[in-house]
Amino acid sequence: MNNSAKMEQVDVLRVKLEVLRQEHRDLDTAIAALHESGTTDMLTLKRLKRQKLALKDRIVALEDRILPDIIA
Repeated sequence: MNNSAKMEQVDVLRVKLEVLRQEHRDLDTAIAALHESGTTDMLTLKRLKRQKLALKDRIVALEDRILPDIIA
């Protein structure tokens, strides 16, 4: 794989990473709104938190692919 193809791949990963981060923020906002509403559906809240955690795992995996932790 040549250098420009690697750069394009990293650019695609960065875009995906930003999309996932935005989804994570949106879920955080939705969870906060459910808490504030007072009529919290615990099942929905649990599902949203589980989705948020799964997104965080995907974010960390993408970050590791973009900047691998290299021990020198």
